Amino acid sequence: MARLLVLYKTPKNPEAFDKYYRSVHIPLAKKVPGLKHYGVSTGAVTTPTGDSDIHLVAALDFETVAALKLGLASPEGQAAAGDLANFADGGVDLLIFDTKDA
Repeated sequence: MARLLVLYKTPKNPEAFDKYYRSVHIPLAKKVPGLKHYGVSTGAVTTPTGDSDIHLVAALDFETVAALKLGLASPEGQAAAGDLANFADGGVDLLIFDTKDA
């Protein structure tokens, strides 16, 4: 399994971010070809020592890294990536990696 981990940093207006993310961005991202699972964090995102600058974490799973990259390169993937500028004004980090059960 391969994962795209998206770390959304704290936006200027968290309520507006949350509303847009739920109503516009999630439906766009769920159209990416090859997507197997889409999960998001709930509540505060903290560190072992306290607060973090992360507002929300999204985990998108695909069968392979190749499938993930194909999905992101598709028109649907490009639409989702292009949408980030519309709401993620606090910044966003995208991480791609393979996963396995340990």
